[in-house]
Amino acid sequence: MYLAGFVLLCLSGLAAYVRLAPDDVARWHQPINATSSKDFASGAMRVFNAEPDALMRVDAAARALPRTRVLAGSVEDGRITYVTRTKWAGFPDYTTVEYRDGQLRMHARLRYGLSDLGVNGKRLQRLRAAAEGG
Repeated sequence: MYLAGFVLLCLSGLAAYVRLAPDDVARWHQPINATSSKDFASGAMRVFNAEPDALMRVDAAARALPRTRVLAGSVEDGRITYVTRTKWAGFPDYTTVEYRDGQLRMHARLRYGLSDLGVNGKRLQRLRAAAEGG
């Protein structure tokens, strides 16, 4: 009985930490130095040629995603970082999008855990479609 209560208390504390831990803008809102698209267990990167207004279209599409908010940046800055939280546990994923040198660069990654189960790559696929006018 006491063990079950202790486990429940620990899980509640973990859930509160995941939802309430502050976002470190300096850590997550960084330039994207990738030169090619890549997939990782913890996220994905996409780099492709795009028109200058592609960032504006991606911004509109990202803001429309469920449970997503802007962490830092703007279209005018040329770089924006978003936080998207998972539906049930509230785990944060960070997506940075920037337009530089005729390319749109996107980096989506998780904060906690070892694998994102492909959700960040899928999010970037949707954002790329928006960038290309789809």
